[in-house]
Amino acid sequence: MTDERFQRAELIVGLGIAGNVGLALLKGIVGFMAQSTALLADAAHSASEAIRSSRKSNKMLSISTILLSLVILLLGVEMGFSSAKSLWTGGNQAPEVYALAAVGVALLAKELFFQYTYRLGKRLKDKELIANARGHRSEIYSTLVALIGVTGALLGQYAGLSFLYYLDPLAGLVISILVIRKGYLFVKDALHTPPSEAWQQEDAADFIAAVQAIKGIITVDDLKAREQGHYVIIDIKISVNPRASVWEGHELSKRVKQLLMKRFQHVSDVLVHVAPYDAGFPYKHNVDTEHSEFPSVVH
Repeated sequence: MTDERFQRAELIVGLGIAGNVGLALLKGIVGFMAQSTALLADAAHSASEAIRSSRKSNKMLSISTILLSLVILLLGVEMGFSSAKSLWTGGNQAPEVYALAAVGVALLAKELFFQYTYRLGKRLKDKELIANARGHRSEIYSTLVALIGVTGALLGQYAGLSFLYYLDPLAGLVISILVIRKGYLFVKDALHTPPSEAWQQEDAADFIAAVQAIKGIITVDDLKAREQGHYVIIDIKISVNPRASVWEGHELSKRVKQLLMKRFQHVSDVLVHVAPYDAGFPYKHNVDTEHSEFPSVVH
């Protein structure tokens, strides 16, 4: 089940990134052709969500994150100025009607992805997937704002109420503020978060304590844990009896991996490095008498 959860979570993250990129392109192209400020701003919002998902999955380098976060921030500012300019000069036309179709496609895609992710999280009893699904549900609000803006402006065109034209750039301004906020938070986090954020000391201590309880392991020399998507990969180095056989060392590494993945459900993989225990000078010259006291594998 652990492997399935990891693979499914990785698939969900990848689909989320690809989906947001696709929606950003769709809304950007249609928004430009239909002359909808709200749809263009919502395209920038979808792009910001793609960056957020990429940062969470550690698929982006820190410098790339900073640069793209700056692009999102500047794009939000640009869309904000454009929306404000449209409001100031006065709305003189509604967007093309097919802008409404693009908004509808975006809403349907987001809702379907939410339902799939949420149901999968429930089936696998994965709290991370459920939280991810709820995050996708929150993304829908910017598109709902765009829907109100585009629909209101189109109603104004058909009803002869020109003041409703202002709803499209007004919606664009609201969404631009959301994008600017996201861009600012992305840049702030990228500047203050190391590219490979270490796990908290208490988490590492739990991993080490579990491994050291295995008979045959003398010490845990090093342990590193890194996030990958919603799960964790552990790289651990253990020391065993110098007189242990290759088979015993292999069995111990298997026990370490199985224990950590079974006890800690968020651990997706464990890379184990086995080394002979070295008591250090002057004891290393007396290994024949000392090593017999070291524990070995229990058959």
